[in-house]
Amino acid sequence: MAIASNSTQRQTPESPESADILPPVAWLRSDLPVPYADAVKAMEARAAAIRAGTAPEMVWLLEHPPLYTAGTSAKPEELLDPDRFPVHHTGRGGQYTYHGPGQMVAYAMIDLSRRGSDVRRYVTDLEEWLIVTLARFGIRGERRTGRVGIWIARDGDGLPGAEDKIAAIGVRVRRWITYHGISLNVEPDLSHYDGIVPCGVAEHCITSLVDLGHPVTMDEAAAALKDAFEDVFGMKTVIQG
Repeated sequence: MAIASNSTQRQTPESPESADILPPVAWLRSDLPVPYADAVKAMEARAAAIRAGTAPEMVWLLEHPPLYTAGTSAKPEELLDPDRFPVHHTGRGGQYTYHGPGQMVAYAMIDLSRRGSDVRRYVTDLEEWLIVTLARFGIRGERRTGRVGIWIARDGDGLPGAEDKIAAIGVRVRRWITYHGISLNVEPDLSHYDGIVPCGVAEHCITSLVDLGHPVTMDEAAAALKDAFEDVFGMKTVIQG
């Protein structure tokens, strides 16, 4: 499970506040690629504001320029081409991953102290969020024991036993406020993954919605993510300008 946390996980979660009395989650989408360092700085500022009670929770959809990120479990030997793209070392859980145009990133800044204080449940809900999103396009996304992210079985493509990864999850939790989140491959340049061992798994490939034969636009992916988020998390959202 790709988590970096300095919050104490509880065996018996607190009772969450009713979703009816919590303010809606702000929903923001950036139209232009956001530099990674700028995104991390913005996430940390928003998380601090949520903790202080001066800003609502937020989900932020964006794309990054081409880059690699190294999570807290990244191994140097899994960075195969260190000169290809900028490499950012980050506090999220997980190993190396790629971000770039055509990949929809969703950073979620959620106050778990108001929603049960259960980090594992939160990560399970992130997985379900991706699975439900994919189902809206007729794609069956699946979990795999011991592997982070969402996977697509390729048996129907004449590739018995083959599985490709379509979405990644990497989370950090600080004093019960989450940040970082998920990424969904819509139509990225899949050759950009050649410079790393994605998420430490060398024996499987990477895919995307378009690679699977589903010509989904970024706008369509964003709309599906919003609907699925509300369904899975039971949280109301309000679009932020």
